[in-house]
Amino acid sequence: MELRERLAGGHQPTTSTETIQPSSHSTQSDSFVELKDRIHMAVISELGPRLYNEALSQTALRDVVLADVRQRLAQERGLATADRERLTQEIANDTLGHGPIEPLLQDDTVNEVMVNGPSDVWVERGGRLERTGVRFTDEHHLRRIINKIVAQVGRRVDESSPMVDARLPDGSRVNAVLPPLSLTGPLLTIRKFSKKRWDLGDLVGIGSLTAAAREFLECAIHAELNILISGGTGSGKTTLLNALSTTIPGDQRIVTIEDAAELRLNQDHVLRLESRPKNVEGQGEIAIRELVRNALRMRPDRIVVGEVRGAEALDMLQAMNTGHDGSLSTCHANTPRDAVARVESMVLMAGIDFPVMAIRQQLSRALDLIVQIERFNDGARRITNITEVQRMEGDTVTLQDIFEYRIDKETGAGQLVYTGLRPTCSKFGRNGTVLPAYMEAHNFGADRGNGQPTPERVTPVNFGIRPGRVERRIGR
Repeated sequence: MELRERLAGGHQPTTSTETIQPSSHSTQSDSFVELKDRIHMAVISELGPRLYNEALSQTALRDVVLADVRQRLAQERGLATADRERLTQEIANDTLGHGPIEPLLQDDTVNEVMVNGPSDVWVERGGRLERTGVRFTDEHHLRRIINKIVAQVGRRVDESSPMVDARLPDGSRVNAVLPPLSLTGPLLTIRKFSKKRWDLGDLVGIGSLTAAAREFLECAIHAELNILISGGTGSGKTTLLNALSTTIPGDQRIVTIEDAAELRLNQDHVLRLESRPKNVEGQGEIAIRELVRNALRMRPDRIVVGEVRGAEALDMLQAMNTGHDGSLSTCHANTPRDAVARVESMVLMAGIDFPVMAIRQQLSRALDLIVQIERFNDGARRITNITEVQRMEGDTVTLQDIFEYRIDKETGAGQLVYTGLRPTCSKFGRNGTVLPAYMEAHNFGADRGNGQPTPERVTPVNFGIRPGRVERRIGR
């Protein structure tokens, strides 16, 4: 039997002439756990500062740890060769990496690691959940790994503060919850930071975006439209935000503001800000809202907020309305209309007694475009709406779908298609941005055809378009 199974409490195989006492397997498992903990503590005590020596590469440091562990295990009797090597790797992973889940973090096919307890570890591959055979020794082992992860970034998690958001040095996002908040033991969720930096062309290649929509989004970035990306948890909002940021001109000064730094911008003039939680005494918190206000004093050309989830929505809208065009952000919402309502409710969280009409007017003037992205049942992430935020009509913010995901009733296939409506935002003309040729071919918009719609001349991509759809949207 392998060491991992013994650590999990598995029984040793028996022969017909061999008798094992009922508690022998647990006694042996305890001895392996004790040996592993003893060697682990001895390695840390012996190597000490060398584990944090920046002069050593990760490969060289791992070689030093492996050599030290093998030397110590060589003095232990009764270990099989396979068990000795497996124990060596696990102690090295505990010392330098993240214990049993280290191989999962190194696996490029794994997008997310979810630890639901010492003996229940799941991963996401290709948008689908899979149970793994990875196990921690016990809750103490899992908590030790959690403490190591959060300590790397100056955070803490214990009974007095049993919930924490942090990130690994490579940018992966970490969430940990301990009892008494968790009734099933310590919980750990790691959303891995993609090593590949996606651009809009890559999204076209995997089917998340069409070439026509990509061309329009590039025009929107160059025309300095304020864009809000909305979607559910794990739908790919940050990936899309990173992809959109690749089209920002390199000569602009960009300030990024995040809870946990995930954005990777390759431009030369990028300033990265990250919020800070409360310390042990409950002091020292720097919220996203304060960073947004401070960013206005840093002479930014564009402000990129990783995600708005509270009162900082008010400061973001004010920044967009005070000359900081081309700003980008994300929020959680199921549809573009829901995104407008969510931003409105987040502004109210600022505690300022704004009339709802004033909030909606400011929102309609600040936001130019909402890009909706969703995760489908097959695990694919696709953009489902590219919606223009228009003027106020009465007490309602008017939205107009420029692109919409439609499903063909005959084939059941879906595709993001151009609706035939031309965007009316004046920033395109003001910044000298030429719209894609397929949009210029249509006479829609207040500045075309003497302001009179001519639906009979519209020839949008005919992919499940319902009759009367265009006239109804224009007359709205």
